[in-house]
Amino acid sequence: MFDLKKYIAEKRAKIEEFIKSYFNPAIVPPILHESVLYSLTAGGKRLRPILCISAYEACGGKEDITAYATAIEFIHTYSLIHDDLPAMDNDDLRRGKPTNHKIFGEAIAILAGDGLLTEAFRILSNPAYTDVEPLNLIKVIHELSSSAGVYGMVGGQAMDLISERKEPDKESVEFIHLNKTAKLISASVKSGAILASADDEQMKKIETYGLSIGLAFQIIDDILDIEGSTEEIGKPKGSDIEKGKMTYPRVYGITQSRKKAKQLIDEALNALETFDEKAEPLREIAKYIIKRTS
Repeated sequence: MFDLKKYIAEKRAKIEEFIKSYFNPAIVPPILHESVLYSLTAGGKRLRPILCISAYEACGGKEDITAYATAIEFIHTYSLIHDDLPAMDNDDLRRGKPTNHKIFGEAIAILAGDGLLTEAFRILSNPAYTDVEPLNLIKVIHELSSSAGVYGMVGGQAMDLISERKEPDKESVEFIHLNKTAKLISASVKSGAILASADDEQMKKIETYGLSIGLAFQIIDDILDIEGSTEEIGKPKGSDIEKGKMTYPRVYGITQSRKKAKQLIDEALNALETFDEKAEPLREIAKYIIKRTS
């Protein structure tokens, strides 16, 4: 029987090892080094890089792509640092710890985020890390920049901000969830598949899987903001309600939101039907998303 906890622990250990080895402590000024590592090592799930590695393996990849997968975590962490800033969501807690700008100040937090985003593409543009097709790295860079930029995550974040305290709107909440969260999660699994030189049919199914679990992940996040605890979710409970965020429960209600998340996970699992046992990590991660409490 597949042991998801063991699998995640093994992948996380390699990701943490890469992060530890990547940044030179001699970075000047030292406060920038401290700020970058503060958020990178704050105890994240490492969901996106693990999904990238899992998709790579599911599509027949055999090399160690930890470096390229971890670059996605750099992009994700940059987005969290900036998302927490006073000019955006103005959050004091992230993963149960004070947010980056609360420790290092707004200016250094902004620069730490800028640095992480740039370093991600420095990693992805270096073919020396792993023996993969260089053209595939270019495709991954295109995929991730598309999903993280104005046509993806940044666009979703902008809509999230301007939709605060507005009347519940189905089109807006679906745009926000698709772009702010789902596209980068989908790009994570697609990047793994690209690095494994997946064929068109595999890519199509991997994309369906990624978008489905990405949307489900954000819907569950919305529900946890209402039903979870501050200790479990690592940020103040009810912060979305307090800020008047455009969330699935606000638009559809808790029951319908949970039903939608379950439907999306079923769609993700159906997309993997033709994959063999190498896709078991992807299947189990999808099941984990619907059950998570943090």
